[in-house]
Amino acid sequence: MSFTLAPLPYSHDALEPHIDATTMQIHHGKHHQAYVDNLNKAIAGTPHENKSLEELVANAGSISPAVRNNGGGHWNHTFFWESLAPNAGGAPTGALADAINQAFGSFDGLKEKMNNAGMTRFGSGWAWLIKGADGKLSVTSTPNQDNPLMDVAEVKGTPILGVDVWEHAYYLKYQNRRAEYLNAFWNVVNWNKVASRL
Repeated sequence: MSFTLAPLPYSHDALEPHIDATTMQIHHGKHHQAYVDNLNKAIAGTPHENKSLEELVANAGSISPAVRNNGGGHWNHTFFWESLAPNAGGAPTGALADAINQAFGSFDGLKEKMNNAGMTRFGSGWAWLIKGADGKLSVTSTPNQDNPLMDVAEVKGTPILGVDVWEHAYYLKYQNRRAEYLNAFWNVVNWNKVASRL
């Protein structure tokens, strides 16, 4: 079984002005495509060839770095594209809003926690909103292309929202202003999708 890159669920320029079209073209068509291509090369002819992406990610600690990094890159980016939408943003509602208020005091509390996790992730990685085994929400971050589903994650849980803080996600528009990118991210969050993951 080989993996393929799904098309974006919206046009490259759909998230303007918050995330620019050129970044989306390069991020999806070059970076994400490279993770898919390199994952397929890394699993070819190995026992991992017939495993699902979820199985590979869950067992990251016992697979090669190439499969871990590229499998994580493929999973994380697919999840990321689905977390975004044009004409989105605003504030979550319903059960999701209740869970956020319970965990963080308010939506602003969540944004502060997520932005801080993104800002304090040294080098490249991700900030995540996750649901723990106890059903409660928390914020964590992971290095590189790791995620909280991996057996190697410091804090494990089911991701319901993630933000990419690799420089390729924002550098063309925001350069070194990661905080500005993180603030802009909230304008394109697909809360319907996030709520469905809860």
